Amino acid sequence: MSKTSRKLKPRLDRLSQALESGELEQARRMLNRGLAPVDVAHLLESSPPKERNLLWELVDAELQGDVLQYLGEDIQTDFLKDMDAVDVLAATENLEPDDVADILQRLPNAVILEVLDSMEAQERLRVETVLSFPEDTAGGLMNTDTITIRPDITLDVVMRYIRRHERLPDSTDTLLVVSRRDEFIGALPINRLLVSDPGVTVREVMDTDSVVIPALMPETEVASLFEKHDLISAPVVGGDGNLLGRITIDDVVDVIRGDAEHQVMSMAGMDEDEDTFSPVMRTSWRRAVWLGINLLTAFMASAVIGMFEGTIQKITALAVLMPIVASMGGIAGSQALTVLIRGIALGHVKSGNVRWLLKREVIVAGLNGLLWAVVVAGIAIVWFGDVQLGAIIGAAIMINLLIAAVTGTLLPVLLKKLNIDPALSGSVILTTVTDVIGFMAFLGLATWLYL
Repeated sequence: MSKTSRKLKPRLDRLSQALESGELEQARRMLNRGLAPVDVAHLLESSPPKERNLLWELVDAELQGDVLQYLGEDIQTDFLKDMDAVDVLAATENLEPDDVADILQRLPNAVILEVLDSMEAQERLRVETVLSFPEDTAGGLMNTDTITIRPDITLDVVMRYIRRHERLPDSTDTLLVVSRRDEFIGALPINRLLVSDPGVTVREVMDTDSVVIPALMPETEVASLFEKHDLISAPVVGGDGNLLGRITIDDVVDVIRGDAEHQVMSMAGMDEDEDTFSPVMRTSWRRAVWLGINLLTAFMASAVIGMFEGTIQKITALAVLMPIVASMGGIAGSQALTVLIRGIALGHVKSGNVRWLLKREVIVAGLNGLLWAVVVAGIAIVWFGDVQLGAIIGAAIMINLLIAAVTGTLLPVLLKKLNIDPALSGSVILTTVTDVIGFMAFLGLATWLYL
């Protein structure tokens, strides 16, 4: 447990005790003055629905927006559906435009328009700029709160200009240099501003090779750029080269975390924003859809087994050994699938290197297939005293591992080209293929040799 977590735990324990004893005013003070908004959000996400709603009612209206920005989409939506435009406007008054846009996107269009109409003109323009881009792009991720300067002024003028601000926007490590038409030209790092001669112009010391992010770049590519170049912030430009805003590292961390959660939850067919304490009916429906898909694939595998019912009845050892073939293929395929999905997410997999990866995975599957085919065949021979049965299961394992390697390598590439998330559907398709091929190879060879 981190030092921060150790300090926070006693406060949360005292808050829980206050709620259990009915001391709501004490709980209200602790929520609004004793905890940071991110900690309040964590507490809400860690509470069952009834207790969560009570806690939310205790949060002061002016702090609700700060808490909302840290909540998952499901919980945000649950709270926002009970808020009218006036409540939303009050809650989001002190938030950055990108955070306001994220919250507004959970609301019906009529409420969004009502909230926007109630904003001051400058603030409305900033929020509408972010809302005009898809949520999962650089434009939807950016913050329009930037400090811009001209290239022909001196650093002394820049310093005097900065001092006029009460505070700098969060994560400000550079000042963005623009032309009179707001075209992005370069960036002036704060540390360079502080150590350079005040008499030189911005043009003389600014960077002109800064990483620039197009507004329509997908957020996953933005995260890759930040990771690759160790960025703290980066400018976002439109198609005409005009500066629209900037993206900061805190937003990118949210993207990376969300992507990681997406990968894990997608393997079970669930949303990364799934609420741990979501209602029974909502959870049941979401899981029922995925169970139905898996049921269809299971029937496909069962249909293959049914084709060889006569063989299984005559040679009962086949029923004992069948799961081994399917399981080995499933594991081998999952290994290849995981490597490829990760490579695609990191931008490593391109059309030019897929053939090399396929060749590598086939060779690896061949070597492992040969090794474990010999081991399993030996066990089967000792177990059932049948050399022919050992040869059949060994050959079936070899075949299934090779097919699994090919499928696990090519499937995510194909799904990506079809704009289908490989993490969401890849494992289901792969399992179906390895089960069907495994049963077909094992039972087919047995039928051919025994009957």
